[in-house]
Amino acid sequence: MSQLSEAPVSTASFTVGGAERMREAGRRLAALLRPGDLVLLTGPLGAGKTTLTRGIGEGLGVRGAVTSPTFVIARVHPPLGGGPPLVHVDAYRLAGGLDEMEDLDLDVALPESVVVVEWGEGRVEELSEDRLHVVIRRAEGTDAGDAGDEERKVTLTGVGARWQGIGLRLLD
Repeated sequence: MSQLSEAPVSTASFTVGGAERMREAGRRLAALLRPGDLVLLTGPLGAGKTTLTRGIGEGLGVRGAVTSPTFVIARVHPPLGGGPPLVHVDAYRLAGGLDEMEDLDLDVALPESVVVVEWGEGRVEELSEDRLHVVIRRAEGTDAGDAGDEERKVTLTGVGARWQGIGLRLLD
């Protein structure tokens, strides 16, 4: 991979208050996504990664309830209309990198799907030089046991030519 492809080309940060706002951020993000996009979600347990993905699924118009795929590792949500399928992966239980995820055939699914990987940082970047990193952090002083309505800071970082000139700030 070239050094140029590792450099962020588009960034944005914003604050989200509550689960419904996180879902809305996901719906707005879905409007920017297209087949072949790889989205990596990072944040502590309970940060809102699955809630954001639920909004992405709603925005893409996919079939099935988007829930955490922790125990099945990956779920494919086919489109209800003409959009791309959503492949939702939870890499939390996977200790290794891309080699351990090879059985999921993400490289095969990626060209025609939007692939969202929770806990994907450091595990699946090799799938694509073009990817969107989403980091979700809770407000200071909160933890996973707190109510789901506290504020979160969401930082989006587009990497690669795909994200050049994409207005991620529009999601704020």
